[in-house]
Amino acid sequence: MSERTAGRRRGVRRRGVKYTAGRDGSALLVSSSPKFYQALEPFLSETGLEQIQAADSVAGARRCALEQDYDYVIVNDPVGDEGGSQFAASVSESPGTICLLLVPVEIYEETRAAMIPCGVFVLAKPVAASTIRRTLGFMAAARARLRMAEKKNLTLQEKMSEIRLVNRAKWILIEKRGMTEPEAHRHIEKQAMDLCITKGQVAQGIIDESEK
Repeated sequence: MSERTAGRRRGVRRRGVKYTAGRDGSALLVSSSPKFYQALEPFLSETGLEQIQAADSVAGARRCALEQDYDYVIVNDPVGDEGGSQFAASVSESPGTICLLLVPVEIYEETRAAMIPCGVFVLAKPVAASTIRRTLGFMAAARARLRMAEKKNLTLQEKMSEIRLVNRAKWILIEKRGMTEPEAHRHIEKQAMDLCITKGQVAQGIIDESEK
């Protein structure tokens, strides 16, 4: 399935039909019915998505999921002769993906119970427009919380990386310049303040110099 150049506004392409997308984020729609994409497009546009990819089989959806991570995955089950529940459970394991599974009302309760541990949203078909809009709102809120957690996790990882660099640099100063641990610590802090750079950058400079 083709896409426009990265950074430009994109649309969904399926069998020559283009579905307009919004501005930010990505979604994978999995359904064997072209009408499914047409019905969902107005609601997805409201969420401000930049990229909407379509797959008309579970095998095609798996290929898409292997190529990139999606913010949202919406599965219209059954997908042809294949069940979408297993794919929904699998793709929801990606830490940044929110998944919605639409199933026939006859199997809704059973499927909902099975999907709760996977964190998959489940709706029974047919679905009212107000329910779709409300559920997509819940999904957007959940994705925003995930992004906040991802950002906090990244900040923590960066902080831990800096601590490891500083500790390594302090041991170099202790071993090669005869400083005590408090002296090495103050030396790195003073260099960071005098040069207006981070302690991690000072530490990296000390490490690089020692390796020459």
